[in-house]
Amino acid sequence: MRLVVGLGNPGKQYEWTPHNMGFIAVDALAERAGIRVARPEAKSLVGLGEFGGHELVVAKPQTMMNLSGVAVRMLIERYECEPAETIVLIDETDLPWGMLRIRERGRNSTHNGLQSIISALSTDEFLRVRMGVRPEQMWGDRVDYVLEPMGREERKIAQEMAGEAVNAVESILTEGVSRAMSKFNRKATPGEENVE
Repeated sequence: MRLVVGLGNPGKQYEWTPHNMGFIAVDALAERAGIRVARPEAKSLVGLGEFGGHELVVAKPQTMMNLSGVAVRMLIERYECEPAETIVLIDETDLPWGMLRIRERGRNSTHNGLQSIISALSTDEFLRVRMGVRPEQMWGDRVDYVLEPMGREERKIAQEMAGEAVNAVESILTEGVSRAMSKFNRKATPGEENVE
């Protein structure tokens, strides 16, 4: 049994904000796999099914973002998953819009949801698929930016990136993490910092 968790904030007002890329990607995965993510349990909406040859628990925590770790810990305990076999889908303001990165571990993140999971699990040994949402120019506060509704162009990129995140999850499940990282961890474009 593998656990895939998309991070976001519950509520209509957050639906198409950069901080909800995890929810958007989970919805894309659920649609492709024919999984209905609707059952309330472990402070989340949960769906069960198969994808990439694995039995999957797919979840969207219904806590606010900075309390995501509580839900993830409850899900891991309930379904007897290992943190190292858990895949977390998150937005990442350190990466430009549309860039995808897979990481196996790491604590050096400003993402509140990620920090909450690390704290709740007492480990950073879980997979994460990071989806870039950094604009060309960041105006004002980063927190305000990630909670602002996306424009039309950003929504289009978000949908494409969610599809790529699903491809990345499938690659992790079918080919292993190393192969998935070599396929999806693209180099930064010229002039961009290469953020790891």
